[in-house]
Amino acid sequence: MSFAPENPFRAIALKLTSVLLFVIMASFIKAASIEVPPGEAVFFRSFFALPVIVLWLASRGELRTGLKASDPKAHVVRGLIGSMAMGMSFAGLAILPLYEVKAIQYAMPLFVVVLAALILGETVRKVRLTAVALGMAGVLIILWPRLTAFSDDTLDPRLAFGALVVLTGSLCAAFAQIFVRKMVETEEPAAIVFWFSVTATCLALLTLPFGWTVPSGRVTLFLIGAGLVGGIGQIMLTSAYRYGDASIIAPFEYASMLFAVAIGYVVFSEVPTLGMLGGSALVIGAGVLVILRERYLHIQRGKARKIVTKYG
Repeated sequence: MSFAPENPFRAIALKLTSVLLFVIMASFIKAASIEVPPGEAVFFRSFFALPVIVLWLASRGELRTGLKASDPKAHVVRGLIGSMAMGMSFAGLAILPLYEVKAIQYAMPLFVVVLAALILGETVRKVRLTAVALGMAGVLIILWPRLTAFSDDTLDPRLAFGALVVLTGSLCAAFAQIFVRKMVETEEPAAIVFWFSVTATCLALLTLPFGWTVPSGRVTLFLIGAGLVGGIGQIMLTSAYRYGDASIIAPFEYASMLFAVAIGYVVFSEVPTLGMLGGSALVIGAGVLVILRERYLHIQRGKARKIVTKYG
């Protein structure tokens, strides 16, 4: 396989494009949620992403690699966890404003730090622990108005449920990330992307007895669009990491808040609160701190390897 030359500007452009496409995908799902349940939305999102992924793999000459699964059981487990995360995210979109779902989902990288320590045995030092504490404080600020719905009759318990569902989905997504870290030791990235869509499509069909509906023509277009846009977004994201280092690209994930606020305001008439924006700022700051710490450690490991190579 040939490796693309480093091009940070192209990498950033691809990353921002993928972020925008994923927010548009979420908007399509939110618009469709008035008629279809989350399981049905997962099916359309996964099924209609498959043609895009297959064409992309074929164009890169990686179709055979993408179809090869060395450990099918691992793909099924990863698909199960990822499908749960996706379904919970879609359920949250049916209840909460678009920007709020995105804000809560920013907890996922923080969960990854904790799970990496508990499951993979990674060392978590003061900087990352501080970042996790700050991030969780931000998440609590975002969630607090929803959690008080249980004790205040003027608020809607349904919103509290939606917030907790999205947060649980973020935890599932973090578990999926940890699982992928182990899978890349034996599986090709192309295979992980392809078989996740296949597995999620099949698992979504299991929700058929739980209230699938025949969507209207307009909503069907939203669902198909979500699959196609999500597939293209996945390709843009994967391509971004071919042209630039993860530590450079990763912070641009937080541009999704700007896109979500803009689309939410224009399309769904959603206006974020100051508390939500303040909590989001804390979570974003914590995420960036984790990214910067990872970049520093990556540079230090590189220096150590050079010393060992030269003098070892």
